[in-house]
Amino acid sequence: MAISDVGLPGEVPWKKMSAEELENQYCPSQWVVRLGAEEALRTYSQIGIEGTGVTSPRARPPRKSRACPYGDGEGEKVDIYFPDKRSGQAASSCHICVSLCSKDESAFMVDPLTAQGVAVVIVAYDIAPKGTLDQMVDQVTRSVAFVQTRYPSNGGIYLCGHSAGAQLAAMMLLANWTKHGVTPNLKGFFLVSGVFDLEPIMYTSQNIALQLTLEDAQRNSPQLKVAQAQPVDPTCRVLVVVGQFDSPEFHRQSWEFYQVLSTQTLCQGEWKASFEQLHDVDHFEIVENLTQKDNVLTQIILKTIFQ
Repeated sequence: MAISDVGLPGEVPWKKMSAEELENQYCPSQWVVRLGAEEALRTYSQIGIEGTGVTSPRARPPRKSRACPYGDGEGEKVDIYFPDKRSGQAASSCHICVSLCSKDESAFMVDPLTAQGVAVVIVAYDIAPKGTLDQMVDQVTRSVAFVQTRYPSNGGIYLCGHSAGAQLAAMMLLANWTKHGVTPNLKGFFLVSGVFDLEPIMYTSQNIALQLTLEDAQRNSPQLKVAQAQPVDPTCRVLVVVGQFDSPEFHRQSWEFYQVLSTQTLCQGEWKASFEQLHDVDHFEIVENLTQKDNVLTQIILKTIFQ
């Protein structure tokens, strides 16, 4: 497939790249600095699995409701980790952080957040090639509506997505909640090392599974659509985060998405957006470190939730 001239107006850096360079830019494991690519992926998966409490003993494991269905599909389930009882926070009225990563391998933030009285919901959805990107966006939308319906007195819902999950979380900025019969109490978005314009992905090996057409990519690119969207809540905060050692394309994508958010003023308010580049972390470490209560990003998330 030839790289098209259709996309964002003006000169787009990725369109000048060779196929090999573009592939490298969108392959995060090629940019790790402390481990080899394969070891980095194994470590990422292992730390995420340990966060679920399935394979490692815990001194005080969080209370958990496993595999709650939010739809009829086989993979349409969420795991809910309730706040530590010692926090004194009731599960039904607490703040809720919804994580959009692999449900069984990405419970990174469970311990530090539940210890502070925040419930954590890990969402499962059908990744490619089983699910199309349109299906994933629909599943995530329904999962957020499910959380709001199940806990209508929540203190605020915060969406956290990493990598592909950041794009899915960002698409919730554009969701039509009316057709779901509920408006989630969305108070914040944490978009970590994401891709917000999907057209470059069409020309990488990732598209073997995704099978994106140009129309698919544009329809699911929050970068192209968020300027026309209105915040559900004018106090809702959007934090765009990228790691120092993420690839230049991930840096560009994050910065340009933040720029769209921060410069868009609407008649009913504007996006309360901020941008952070986290020092000395790569694409995987930035989220692996969420297991640590004193981690910079963990503290940013908690500060945003409790401000």
